[in-house]
Amino acid sequence: MAEVREKIGTETPVYLSFDIDGIDPAFAPGTGTPEPGGLTSSQAIEIIRGCWGLNLVGSDLVEVSPQYDTTGNTSLLAANLVFEMLCSFPGCLRRD
Repeated sequence: MAEVREKIGTETPVYLSFDIDGIDPAFAPGTGTPEPGGLTSSQAIEIIRGCWGLNLVGSDLVEVSPQYDTTGNTSLLAANLVFEMLCSFPGCLRRD
């Protein structure tokens, strides 16, 4: 993500769209098109946290289908990823 931030810079407006079906179904089975071999939950969080410092102007998270996940894990992960997105917007302070 450091390379991505370097290429984009801090001035270019950025819209972050995250598709939950990019995450391995072991972590997020509640999607219409599960993709085995996808990202782990930790990798997804790392990617979104890596957007901090960009000129983020909007974001979304798509493809969550709770009816396909009896455990609720997909919805919980989606809520956490949206929280991380909100914390990545300009003006949000970060403690390292």
